[in-house]
Amino acid sequence: MEENNQLDSTPWYAIRLFSLKLKAASGYFEEKKVEYFVPMHYVDVLDKENHIRHVLKPVVSNLIFVKRTMSDAELVELIKDSNIKMAVLTRSRNDRTFSEIPAKQMREFQIMCNPEIELRKYLSEEEARLKVGAPVLVKFGPLKGLTGKLVRSSKKYYLLKEVPGMAVMLKVSRWCCVSAES
Repeated sequence: MEENNQLDSTPWYAIRLFSLKLKAASGYFEEKKVEYFVPMHYVDVLDKENHIRHVLKPVVSNLIFVKRTMSDAELVELIKDSNIKMAVLTRSRNDRTFSEIPAKQMREFQIMCNPEIELRKYLSEEEARLKVGAPVLVKFGPLKGLTGKLVRSSKKYYLLKEVPGMAVMLKVSRWCCVSAES
């Protein structure tokens, strides 16, 4: 199955919800047999007995990623049929074409969003654009093969991966990275 996943070149879309019904939206896509992804992370919460528990929660409560397994018109129709207000992110206000996320980029983003990985930061699209860094390929270590932008934050180096709607940064040693520019 993993090998099959590596060969899959189907792009993804980011869908913005205009409510906080992420659970209902993911349930709707699951019911319609549409592959989706919601970035999750562990949060410490205090329960009724004043015990701290680690609970898995969505990173962004109004963003869901959907694999493009149908035409744009069919996706728009699928979204209209739901009782949840949502829309596919577009390239810009002027360019209304859907912003596609290439399969390789989405695969790397999903790996970087693994909730078990520590020393990770999530950023908004705007915050990510402000980060200055060089495009790199990780050559060694547990992140070997991933690409992104090498950025510095709080005197540490991070691998930054951007997708429409959000970005993720993972702690990385700069010595494990090589320039990705040709």
